Amino acid sequence: MPEYVQPDAVLVARSVAPDEALLAEYIAEMSRTSRFSNYGPLHEALRDVLQRSLLADRVCLFSSATAALVTALRALDVSGEVITTPFTFAATPHAITWAGAQPVFADIDRAALTLDPARVEAAITPRTTAIVAVHIYGMACDVAALEDIAARHRLHLVFDAAHAFGTCINGTPVHRWGDASVYSTHASKLFHTGEGGVLVCRDDVIAQRAERLQNFGLDTDGVPAEAGVNSKMSEIQAALGLSVLPNVAAERAARRLLAQAYLQSLSSIAGLKAFVLPAHVEHSLQYFAVRVSGAATRDGPTRRDATLNLLASHNIHARRYFYPLCSEFPHYRTLPSAQRGNLPNALSAAEEMLCLPFHGGVSVAAQSAIAKLLGLLDKLT
Repeated sequence: MPEYVQPDAVLVARSVAPDEALLAEYIAEMSRTSRFSNYGPLHEALRDVLQRSLLADRVCLFSSATAALVTALRALDVSGEVITTPFTFAATPHAITWAGAQPVFADIDRAALTLDPARVEAAITPRTTAIVAVHIYGMACDVAALEDIAARHRLHLVFDAAHAFGTCINGTPVHRWGDASVYSTHASKLFHTGEGGVLVCRDDVIAQRAERLQNFGLDTDGVPAEAGVNSKMSEIQAALGLSVLPNVAAERAARRLLAQAYLQSLSSIAGLKAFVLPAHVEHSLQYFAVRVSGAATRDGPTRRDATLNLLASHNIHARRYFYPLCSEFPHYRTLPSAQRGNLPNALSAAEEMLCLPFHGGVSVAAQSAIAKLLGLLDKLT
């Protein structure tokens, strides 16, 4: 194997740094006014900015995207069974469980990696009350087909849009479909608030209930109208978000250039295919994923895992995302819908998808080293 100069650690993700001077101003203002939570001025400022930038009628800010998803499901009164994808982060089925329902796993489309509408419809039973679909790597679900299914079967439709902040379909934001969409503003995301989430609801009544539920169930007079929790976004989270915003455009530009470089350098590698979005879907630039196909290596690991290990040996940290499938978690694997024979496309994706380092800190030299190492794929079998 050729020798490569080992660069400094190249991480799969890197948080966008805030404007330090701006963040210091916000912290000083919080100290001066002693406003640190409870829908303070920075919370409202960030809400206004995001409402405009996302072209949303109303947004609710949360302490985490998981809390936002649980709250959305509670606000919609889901129960019984909720159909979702196994090819997602743990937060998706966990939110369904915490909302008091049971996840039912349906297989994904092999190419798009999002829920297969036909498999969703086949999974519907009299106990089904909702569908929770996930936009993967910025790839939008087949929103029209899922809306049609939800309407015909009188089901709620919620989108986990953690990967899709800024994703549009023919210029229309993805939150224009379904009853509710949840964006993540975790530190791993391009735009972030350290921890946090954004809920966008199409129905203003549902949005108002979600906001009540996130604040102990308190009504406008301060008396609990129902049992709620405390999942509000704090002022320090909002301050971080407002301070990160000025640097987001430059990060987006850097990621576009990196994506172009990856596509050009990886296009001729046999057994590797970049996950490319169709022209009508605007990319969130959150992840750059590739599919590493082929038989397992002689010593056991899949070809994808051998690639992961090769990169790691050169201090380059990619990520198997998502692996293992949520349906294989101990607390879900006994569900009838979690049986491996029901989920061939999801299983294939879990064994083949790999997210490469994708952020403004990936240098030209690092990108070149990654491409050279991936070019050794034919020697990993």
